[in-house]
Amino acid sequence: MKRFRRHGQESHRDKLKQELYQFNKTVEHGFPHQPSALGYSPSLQLLAIGTRSGAIKLYGAPGVEFMGLHEENAAVTRVFFLPNQHLQSIEINILLFIKCEFCVALPLRFKYVEDLQENPLNPRQVLVGYGRGLMVLWDLDVKCAVHVPVLLLRQLESVWWMPDGEHILSSHSDGSYCRWMEVPYGNFPCKAITKIIQLFCRSVLPPFLIFSGGMPRASYGDRHCISVISGKTHVALDFTSRIIDFFVIGEGERQKGNPSALVVLVEEELVVVDLQTEGWPIIQTPYLVPLHSSAITCSHHVSGIPLKLWERLQTAGKLQKTHYSSKPWPLIGGKNLSPDPPQRDLLLTGHEDGTVRFWDASGVCLYPMYKLSTASVFQTDADLNDNMNQGLEGEWPPFRKVGCFDPYSDDPRLGIQKIHLCKYSGYLAVAGTAGQILVLELNDESLEQSVEGTLVDLLQGQEGFRWKGHARLEEREESVNFPPGFQPFALIQCQPPAVVTALTLHSEWKLVAFGTSHGFGLFDYQQKNTVLVRCTLNPSDQLAMEGPLSRVKSIKKSLRQSFRRIRRSRVSMRKQHTNNAAKLQEINARMEAEALQEMELAPVQRKIEARSSDDSFTGLVRALYFADSFLSDSTHNTPSLWAGTNGGSIFAYTLRLPPTERRAEEPVTAHPAKEIQLMHRAPVVGLLILDGRGAPLPEPLEVAHDLARSPDMQGSHHLLVVSEEQFKVFTLPKVSSKMKLKLTAVEGSRVRRVSVAWFASSRTEEYGENGLVVLTNLGDLHVLSLPHIKMQVHYPCIRREDISGIASCVFTKHGQGFYLISPSEFERFSLSARWVVAPKCLVEAPHQASTSSGKHHKSRAQPDGVAVGHSEDGGKIKKNLSSLK
Repeated sequence: MKRFRRHGQESHRDKLKQELYQFNKTVEHGFPHQPSALGYSPSLQLLAIGTRSGAIKLYGAPGVEFMGLHEENAAVTRVFFLPNQHLQSIEINILLFIKCEFCVALPLRFKYVEDLQENPLNPRQVLVGYGRGLMVLWDLDVKCAVHVPVLLLRQLESVWWMPDGEHILSSHSDGSYCRWMEVPYGNFPCKAITKIIQLFCRSVLPPFLIFSGGMPRASYGDRHCISVISGKTHVALDFTSRIIDFFVIGEGERQKGNPSALVVLVEEELVVVDLQTEGWPIIQTPYLVPLHSSAITCSHHVSGIPLKLWERLQTAGKLQKTHYSSKPWPLIGGKNLSPDPPQRDLLLTGHEDGTVRFWDASGVCLYPMYKLSTASVFQTDADLNDNMNQGLEGEWPPFRKVGCFDPYSDDPRLGIQKIHLCKYSGYLAVAGTAGQILVLELNDESLEQSVEGTLVDLLQGQEGFRWKGHARLEEREESVNFPPGFQPFALIQCQPPAVVTALTLHSEWKLVAFGTSHGFGLFDYQQKNTVLVRCTLNPSDQLAMEGPLSRVKSIKKSLRQSFRRIRRSRVSMRKQHTNNAAKLQEINARMEAEALQEMELAPVQRKIEARSSDDSFTGLVRALYFADSFLSDSTHNTPSLWAGTNGGSIFAYTLRLPPTERRAEEPVTAHPAKEIQLMHRAPVVGLLILDGRGAPLPEPLEVAHDLARSPDMQGSHHLLVVSEEQFKVFTLPKVSSKMKLKLTAVEGSRVRRVSVAWFASSRTEEYGENGLVVLTNLGDLHVLSLPHIKMQVHYPCIRREDISGIASCVFTKHGQGFYLISPSEFERFSLSARWVVAPKCLVEAPHQASTSSGKHHKSRAQPDGVAVGHSEDGGKIKKNLSSLK
């Protein structure tokens, strides 16, 4: 028998859903994974990057971004902007050149084109360089060779047509370049010069000679260098990853003037060098920043940052960037049509080296604002004065380390695992791999101080347990000079020093709560007193005492130490260095996979059934939550702390907070109030209390800043418990079950991430709803209504096989989210029909007469922001590219 819905009510709700919810993957933040090719158009002032997975990404002025992806998973090995060409077979005016026989079918038996260069005085002539040492001049109009092929006696790597149109430079596999047959770092065997260019300046400055490679093979064969020579100035720019390609930007609209910037694409970052400022400093990149300069270990998003906090962070960040060039970003192609962001948003990323990086996540460009380092608080294995990659005075070649990619953390215990920032008070809590929790506050002046630690024994003296993992980090006894920005003033050290798995801070009450696999604690950071310690360890939880994460990381540590010792030797053991780097990369990948399995604790393949109390890691604390609600009776509300564990246990404590003026004499106290054991013992992922109106309780200080209305304390409150398998609502203070919603057991679906978001209507300013956003282990996104816990929408988002992507996901307060699609890239998505951050840009091709036909072609605008036209670089630019064929 069919069930018929009531047409009026249901259709209204369906319409409302369309106004509230809409799923889009909007933009990719960060640096492209495995870049393989670089291209540049001087007339459009656009940069193109191709990857090994077949992606093409175009960048111009900040906010101008385009992306396309090949249907086939084919590596892009060459990217060229073609002059005056209109290619019907692809959607954009770049030729994607996979290494093969040259596409114009030269009547020769040679293969493997290494380079293409157009005549600077006649774009219809193209010089083709083959790997076997052959160079051919090809005319695009008559489609034949117009010059007798030149056969060289050595392997060809690259060619460069000099600006006079008469002379050509070619570089070779033996470290030489032809025009003068000079070996710049002679007389010993040298590595290949993979690319070379020479540029003359219109001013009195000497010309620039720039080439990659050419290092003496025996001593520096493992260095990734680009040499820049201009007169008596000679620098070998030393990068930490392999060089893909480079080009030079010139001055003026046509960029025919003096060289102004060197743009280098290496395997892990994009580096832009200012060639006009003394010392050739680096220009800060507004996008394509390597998020993974140290491996990302956690993320935290904060919406709606107050202006004062924002400006203080900007000021602290500028003080860290004084070594950068003051020149503006040289890539200015296209127009950014996106409106100014409606609010200021921060994305905080924790890293393996103990740093926390603050990113401006308000718009399309994820811009680095400020970096906090926690390493200086502790005594570590790191040698802070170890500048191995810096060149010694008088050393030849004259090396200079450039770039910020350095993934080798000297002490993996420093890794940041949890972050919590209060945007109203400026208090920040960060927790790490070795059980350390730092509480910091924002200071506009530098400060010299020591940070005294408080030891918290989560085992509370229980016998029969012995920690077998890593030792805790020892704090420095001497004073440390902390620069302006976030400065630590309280340190809590958990014992055993296991990974901190949960963290929350209440800036109004001056309390921070933390949890590990052994229990949880509460700390008064104003008076620096321990308020509460609760051990959750089950007698059978021996694995929680093993420290499996530290065992794997100790392998990394020993490899890193070996790796760094090898790097100190500048002459010998180069092959061993390379082999160790490869082994280290392999160990890193294996470690990350194992660590994720340990932290996630719930593989997709696990059967859906009630857990035994004897399961491992049942005491691991997954959720901590502060609330002002009703625990003892329905008339007196009280501050409280809630904790949920991996074994389905929930603990609630009432907190007694003395008046501020008596806080020094009268300490904060905590008293057990409630204890709940879920029957199916599924891990508790989230805890939330709903007020009398069914709305989530506001954040600390939110009401005081008039950014949220006061919670309803007249009606009854409800506790929402989110476990891996179901959503369950309890009444307070009796804690009786009221309603529940189970996930589909057949699919093996488990909740991995949960957050509350506000979904504003796209049609009217006045309407919006709170929703519970959920990510499962299958990569699906769900939105549930509050307070009734009804499924609203469901979207597939992340591949179920992408365990690291699912584990890295973080939600925003307005229905957006981020997750890692590679170690260096965040995918941004939106579930909101109103709040969408996506590129909206336009590239207008300049009006340019074709050199071959003499005809003028006018550009025409498309309704959806597409500009189609012919120019020196010809072809089409589209706002969004779905595929390139």
